[in-house]
Amino acid sequence: MTSPEDELSVMAMEELDAALDLSFAEMKRITPWGDVFPGFAPSGREVEVERRYLWAHEPAGGIQIEVEVRDPTLKVGAEAKAVLAPEG
Repeated sequence: MTSPEDELSVMAMEELDAALDLSFAEMKRITPWGDVFPGFAPSGREVEVERRYLWAHEPAGGIQIEVEVRDPTLKVGAEAKAVLAPEG
């Protein structure tokens, strides 16, 4: 049986993969930006999903993508992050 934290970790990685589907140029146009929206974990429970596109400190001109999936009822969550270097 999957724990609530494991389920949220898997979901955070899947959401990060979806966030990374944008091209660097598309991300650059929306950075800095963030959004929180409701979602459903594979088990069916309602969760909050937050995506953030931020300017990275390293490498200069890079973009840090952060995804957090939270279950406010159980007070657990998971994060997944990636940093992309600028193109060129």
